[in-house]
Parts: sequence; structure tokens; C-alpha cells
Amino acid sequence: MALSPAFWSGRRVFLTGHTGFKGGWLALWLRELGAEVFGYALPAVATPSLWQVAQLAEVIPGQLADIRDAQALMQAVVDFRPEIILHLAAQPLVRESYRAPADTYAVNVMGTVNLLEAARQCDSLRAVVVVTTDKCYDNREWVWPYREQDALGGLDPYSNSKACIELLCSSYRASFLQSRGVALATARAGNVLGGGDWSPERLIPDILRAWQQGESLTLRYPQATRPWQHVLEPLYGYLLLAQALVEQGEAAASAWNFGPDAQGVASVAEVVEHLARQWVGRADWVQGAEPQPHEAGLLALDSSKARRLLGWNPRWSLQQTLEQTLVWHQAWQDGQDMQAFTRAQIVAYQGDIQ
Repeated sequence: MALSPAFWSGRRVFLTGHTGFKGGWLALWLRELGAEVFGYALPAVATPSLWQVAQLAEVIPGQLADIRDAQALMQAVVDFRPEIILHLAAQPLVRESYRAPADTYAVNVMGTVNLLEAARQCDSLRAVVVVTTDKCYDNREWVWPYREQDALGGLDPYSNSKACIELLCSSYRASFLQSRGVALATARAGNVLGGGDWSPERLIPDILRAWQQGESLTLRYPQATRPWQHVLEPLYGYLLLAQALVEQGEAAASAWNFGPDAQGVASVAEVVEHLARQWVGRADWVQGAEPQPHEAGLLALDSSKARRLLGWNPRWSLQQTLEQTLVWHQAWQDGQDMQAFTRAQIVAYQGDIQ
């Protein structure tokens, strides 16, 4: 498969989480492809945010509302009459899930229930992509990458809530949507990096905040390994997957991994050292001394299914990803038009996948 502007031109897409980091990039990419996008999300949490600095409200119509409001969500879906739903809205932070486990399950699990209930009432709908996470697997702390058929799990409430969503989607697919001709798939992506992420307790925002203030960066788990990728890499996968769901139906309606090559699997400390070599000024780190809640130590994804059946392949190396991230933030600090700059990075990435 190939990403097809002809497929997306004029396509009605209901996008949850459009004010978030990944959602903002995806909303702008969909608009670049000519899709008719309607966003549904809470106001952006971080300040600043990609939504704010790229002035996305000027070009992405939508509704600021909570996916836990089942009636409002259903009305929005039914009124818009989408052909495709892309579900990114979530409580996305592991540490926040320890502080607010009930809210995490309410947003992630019941919010998805509300969305799928709305999908059942939408007669125009053909495909749904629900984004979960690479952390939805039963992590055995082994060196092998996880495949889609491996057991689900998750010790922390965030990871566990995403595993619950995977089971939920399997049930709704078999019980309700398949018989109506609506193809439903889930997407499990690696750790995303890129310009415009100011979320709390994420690596790149933490690095930028510390080093820009001339402070030493504190790392919780410097030796933990993750599958790092630029935000555009999994978004490319979501777009290809949505195309496949519309064009192939149930043949594509399953779970899909979207992770980097083996070179993109690196420890937190290695990513920090990569950035430090490009940073002008103080760029050091220390390991935090305080006890921390559990987080997975080893994590990697096997994306051979997406490579073989969707033709999806990661394009940007970890080094390129970090360079593009720093270039974006430098452009923002220089006062550039960040909507235009973000669109330019999308166009550049599209050139690399053609």
C-alpha cells in the first residue's frame, strides 16, 4: 500500500484527541491530504502546546468536550456522519495513572466504550482505528520484541487500561461492528518524539525544560529501553491502516504494531546523550534518588505484520528524529510560523515515504 491523497481527499474523518500532541500532528496531516476533519477533545492541557503555537484552531474545526460525556460524544459523531473514526483521546501518562487510576480507566476504557457506542449509531461509518500503546503487552522484561499475538497485560493502571481497550475492541468488533460492515482495528505504537510536545513527565519536554534553564536533567529510569520514533512514523501507520480498513474490510480488522527498527530501540540515557551532543550549552543529567513507581524496563515491538501487509516502514532514524525535534523547537524559539513549519516537516516526511 501507499499513502493516497486521492483516497483521503474529501474523506470525512472524526478525530478524537485533536488538541493533543499526536492528535494535533495528525489533524494537520489529514488537512494536508485534503480530508474533512472534525476534532473532539478536551482543551490542550500543556502550556504551551502544539495546538496553541501552531494555531490549529484556525484550520481544524471541532468540539471541545469530554469523551466521558456519552450523550455529547454520540451527538457529535451522528451529526458529523464520518466515514472514518480515528480515536486518540486518552489519559496518556503512566505516572498520572498512579495518581488518578479511576480517572485513567474512566477516560481510557469508558471513553472508548462511549465512542464505540456512538459508532454503532453512525450509518455512514466504514472504519475505526483505536490507538492504544506498546505498553499493552504483558511485559516479561525479555529482550525479544512483542508481536500482536502476545499476551496482553500491564502492571500500572495506564498500561492495563490500554490492554482493557484491546479486549474491548475485540468484543465490539465481533459482537456489533463486523455485522454492520464497519471494520475496527487497534494500533500499538512506540514512544513518540517530535516538535510541539510539552506534556509533563515526558522525556523530550523534561530535557528541554531543564537544559534551557541551565539545569541538570533528572532521569527516573536511565537504563530503561524504549522503541523511540518520530511522531509522524506511527501516524503514517494509522493512515495506512485506515485506508486498508476501508478498502479491505475485515481482512485488516485486527491489532497492529508500529514500532521503529532495532536501531530505534535505545535506553533513556542513550537518547539523552544523542541530544546532548547536539545541544549548545549545559547538557548533563543525573539519576533521581527518590523511589519511583514501577515502569517497564525493556520494551520493543515487532512490526513485521505492518511491514508485510500494509507496506509500512519507518523512515527516520533516531538521529534524524532527534534532529527534527530540535529544529522544530529552535524554530519556535525564533518566532517562526509554527503551523507552516509543522506542515513543512509533514511534507518533507511525505517525500521520504513516496
